[in-house]
This record gives sequence, structure tokens and C-alpha cells, in this order.
Amino acid sequence: MATQDQQLKRQNREGAVASRSSIGGGARQTAPLRYLRIAPRKVRLIASLLSGMPVNEAEAQLVLQRQRAAKPLLKLLRSAVANAQNNQKLDPQKLVIESFRVDQGPMLKRMLPRARGSGSPIQKKMSHVTIVLTESEKPMARYKIVHLKKTKLPGDAKSVLRKKGAAKESKDKNREPQVVERQEKSVQKEGFFRRTFRRKAV
Repeated sequence: MATQDQQLKRQNREGAVASRSSIGGGARQTAPLRYLRIAPRKVRLIASLLSGMPVNEAEAQLVLQRQRAAKPLLKLLRSAVANAQNNQKLDPQKLVIESFRVDQGPMLKRMLPRARGSGSPIQKKMSHVTIVLTESEKPMARYKIVHLKKTKLPGDAKSVLRKKGAAKESKDKNREPQVVERQEKSVQKEGFFRRTFRRKAV
């Protein structure tokens, strides 16, 4: 007889499968990231947030995350979207993250010297990340992210900026430096004889 916890787990699993099937079983695009030098447990914290999200929302989430794993995952997501757009001609507005799988990669083992000649082990873990994108039937994105490209200034604007800079420099050159005259006190140095034979002790 199944306990209440097992029934809840089964219901959650069935709900996840149903939500995946509702997203659409269209074309898929996978992108791998191997040997990421962050522990899988730390990467899964962020990857678990993003599964089932539209690509635009996931990108916005990753841009605002402070964790170190967010940067490589954002790069991987953008790479997967670019591959889907260029190779399979998929619409980026309809793309949804089907799964974000994080597996453990190889582990570097090191030792930290401790007291009385002992050593404690250090495990430098790596992660293998795989992202799977699918195309939904209708656009899922609630908003559009606009990437602003850097543009060069036209020739007129450059000349105006140069003139402003030249005018400022000429102003600085014309300004006379303020000279503060210090009145130095004239201190008369005593001779050797007076310093040696004094009536009063200083």
C-alpha cells in the first residue's frame, strides 16, 4: 500500500510530464557544457529555477542572479538559442526550456595540511550541464529583451565633443595659478659658544 508521500511524488511526476507534453513535442535543440568548475549542487540551485520557463524569462532571471554559476549558464542558454535560431530556423519567442540537466563530472582530489602531520581532503568538483529547448505552439514570452548594440558617433558629434574638450583645456591654461605667499619666520641660529655655555637650562 502506497503511503501519502509516495502518492504526492507520483502526482508531481505526472504533473511534470503533463506540463512537458503541453509545451509541445516540436523540434528540440540541445546544448552541452562540459567540465564546468563549479560543484553540481551549486549549479542545480539555479538550473532548477529555469526548467519550464520561456527563454526570455530565463535569460532575465540569470542576468539578475548573483551566484557564480549564473554567468556560464547564461552563456550556455544564449548559445542554445542562437543554435536553434540559425541551424533549425526556430522562432526564439516560442522557445521554452524543457530541461536543464546537471550531472557530476570528474573530481580533482587535493589535500590540505592540518595539525600533527595529518591532512584533510579537498574535493574540487566539476559539472556537466545539458540544456534542452523545445518550440511551443504559441509564443510563451511575456516580454521581449532588447540587446542594445554599441554604435559609433557620427562625425559631427565627434567634432562637437573635441571642440568642447579643447575649450575646456584653453580655459584651464588661461587661468592663473593662485600663489600663496607664506611668511616664513626668521629664526636666528645660535652659535656653538652660546649653545654650550648657557646660564639657564632649556
